[in-house]
Amino acid sequence: MRRIGQHPILDIPEVQQEELVSFYFEGKKLQARRGDTIASALIANGIDIFGYTEHGKPRGFFCAIGKCSSCLVEVDGVANVRACITLVNEGMQVKRQVGRGRPRW
Repeated sequence: MRRIGQHPILDIPEVQQEELVSFYFEGKKLQARRGDTIASALIANGIDIFGYTEHGKPRGFFCAIGKCSSCLVEVDGVANVRACITLVNEGMQVKRQVGRGRPRW
């Protein structure tokens, strides 16, 4: 997994025993630490592209505070979920979002 182990300014605590959860991205089963956001879990699993604009340009992690909409994904059939502020849950189904997403009505 790709995770930050050392940082020149931030203190990164060592995880003694991590509790893992499983979730699915594009149908592939992945592991995350309990408490991970979708974005941090995807990045830790080597996934940098979370979706595409309506013009086919890749989108991913940018602001990390839920303001820019660059990390929008579809979660359990619901479009426009911000991956950077939404926690991973056991068994959740995450898909790349294309464009503005489709409303669930």
